[in-house]
Amino acid sequence: MIDNGLIEKILEAAADVSAAAVDDIIAKAGGFGGLTLEEVAALLVAASAEQKARILQVAGQVKERIYGNRIVLFAPLYISDYCVNNCAYCGFRQECKRPRFKLSQEELRAEVKVLERMGHKRLALEAGEDPENCPLDYVLECIDTVYSLKFGSGDIRRVNVNVAAMDVGGYKRLKDAAIGTYVLFQETYHRPTYENSHKSGPKADYGYHLTAFDRAMEAGIEDVGAGVLFGLYDHKFEVLALMMHNQHLEQRFGVGFHTVSVPRIRAGGGAAKYPHAVNDEDFLQLMAVLRLAMPFVGMIVSTREEPEMRKQLVQAGISQMSAGSVTSVGGYSGGTTGDEQFKLADHRAAGEIIYWLMEEGILPSFCTACYRSGRSGTQFMNLAKGGDIKNVCIPNGLLTLKEYALDYGDARFKQLADKLIEKNINKLENKKWIKSKLVALKNGERDVFV
Repeated sequence: MIDNGLIEKILEAAADVSAAAVDDIIAKAGGFGGLTLEEVAALLVAASAEQKARILQVAGQVKERIYGNRIVLFAPLYISDYCVNNCAYCGFRQECKRPRFKLSQEELRAEVKVLERMGHKRLALEAGEDPENCPLDYVLECIDTVYSLKFGSGDIRRVNVNVAAMDVGGYKRLKDAAIGTYVLFQETYHRPTYENSHKSGPKADYGYHLTAFDRAMEAGIEDVGAGVLFGLYDHKFEVLALMMHNQHLEQRFGVGFHTVSVPRIRAGGGAAKYPHAVNDEDFLQLMAVLRLAMPFVGMIVSTREEPEMRKQLVQAGISQMSAGSVTSVGGYSGGTTGDEQFKLADHRAAGEIIYWLMEEGILPSFCTACYRSGRSGTQFMNLAKGGDIKNVCIPNGLLTLKEYALDYGDARFKQLADKLIEKNINKLENKKWIKSKLVALKNGERDVFV
């Protein structure tokens, strides 16, 4: 699936690509048709400073052409920090001798209540790997609890799940629990680095971890989300490996990644420990190249990044981001708070991030409609590749923003939201339908979507 030797040869050959050829690749990328491994390598290796700026610009245009000027918002929800793995980069690793926590169902309700009050409708359920203290039965119970809760007119409508690799039977049980996207980070595709970073525990098995999405899709899970922890190894290698993994899934199942996350190690004083840590310029470039290489995939940035970097990433093609995140167990409600899995760099409250997006003219979206309408897997990608997914993304974003404004917004927020909604309505063909649904929301109807 991942051919290390081929990747190295492609990267080596990319150094000889001419400036004119790089220009041609950038122009091709603007057509939304994706790129080959060789073309991606050329953009990563041979692009000049002027061409890098153009790559960022075109990536932003591609994202807007496909998904519109909207950003989907979500929050992580950590249910357990018990873990039997020793992953060198993770605050939950087994060798950290400290108290461990997992949420009771009552504590989980308290966490969800806080998240719902933030306005979130989409969560990413997170847990360490520990078959004894955090078995699949417990994860499934938590999913069921989250879906069962309703506070006033608010509820969580989609639970994405980021839990350990498992067998096909386990994935079938996740599928039956009506999860959204199944998320699993490979962390690094470079096998020697992977093995050096994962000293013990089930996650140390590179092959089993790498083939997890195959088993998930065999079990009927149509949407899977990948990710690399950029900085463990050369970011150019990782980008090409992500593409290889995506191509493998497309060839076998007819559809590849639904989302790709782009977290990175922040070196700080630990540069010697992480010599491949990615600087800001390279990070923006790699993300933009990923958008051009896989134009229809949802690109996610977390609160690992500072506000200014998140702003630049949005302009260069990011389509989803977390808001108001906490990366410890029980941290939202202040209950059984454990240690953070990683340090945050964007400490703004969810409401502040929503305000910021609107002031930038960007539509904050709380949409969860596609999965519940059956637009997942190949159906979603066919709509995206046909240029039609924006026709549901924008209306649903407008409707969820109006719902948020009615339920959580003050007078200033409502005024700003209505102005943004009106501006976007004027770009739509189905103005009459949208306006009727906005009236329905004002009259008390909720969860209106296309």
